[in-house]
Amino acid sequence: MDKKQNRNEWKRHGVQAVWALLTNSYLLGFAEGKIYRGKLKNLCVPGLNCYSCPGAVGACPIGAMQAVIGSWNFKFAFYVAGFLMFVGALMGRFVCGWLCPFGLIQDLLHKIPFPQKIGIFRGDKLLRKLKYVILLVFVILLPMFAVDIMGQGAPYFCKLICPAGTLEGGIPLVLLNQSMRSVLGWLYAWKNALLLITIFLSVLIYRPFCKYICPLGAVYSVFNPISVFRYRVDKEKCTGCKACAKVCKMQVDPTLNANHPECIRCGACKKACPENAIR
Repeated sequence: MDKKQNRNEWKRHGVQAVWALLTNSYLLGFAEGKIYRGKLKNLCVPGLNCYSCPGAVGACPIGAMQAVIGSWNFKFAFYVAGFLMFVGALMGRFVCGWLCPFGLIQDLLHKIPFPQKIGIFRGDKLLRKLKYVILLVFVILLPMFAVDIMGQGAPYFCKLICPAGTLEGGIPLVLLNQSMRSVLGWLYAWKNALLLITIFLSVLIYRPFCKYICPLGAVYSVFNPISVFRYRVDKEKCTGCKACAKVCKMQVDPTLNANHPECIRCGACKKACPENAIR
């Protein structure tokens, strides 16, 4: 990556970091080991940001969707669904590239030097469909049908899979609360194992959680082709040099589909184009 590309990427990381701090600005939560439960927690933030993070001032849309999809709280369910559709229709996966705290963590992890990074591999395209399966099964179907005696579903994705929740919520709360440490079981060990695997894979593969697991990315990807903020390629200017495709870490070729579902709007292709054909 040349100096110009590297400089622009760090500018994006700066925006990611500022947004992460704004959405996790309840510093008292880290001091007391408690979760913020004020009125702002009734509002969702665009990215994947754990509700249980001591500093979180807003709710994760995926966590909120699971919490209400199996309950009778239809009004809030409509709000969450409407929020996801509004953000998706406005920005698509721009949220993934610029406003998701866990996306920033993966970006930084991938900068750690390693002898051999992994790009495309056999089964990569098929594996990218997994996030849609996880969205359907763990975020929608299980909370809707696997309910308790009161008819209430559990947030199965947060409970069984989400490494962002473990990093942002689970680990800080356990470290800050002695009572929690005394009741740790297999589930906490399982979630930490998934987090360690995700961290290791993030060093090798660019954003493996975003590519293969994240249900929020699956939701926003559907809106990529129709969102207000999207890329356009000027076919008259484009020379077919493929400079844009070469720099894309999500393995998207903008000359074939500038608004591919996997595009996170990082802007690398736009900066790399020698003809300024991407806008």
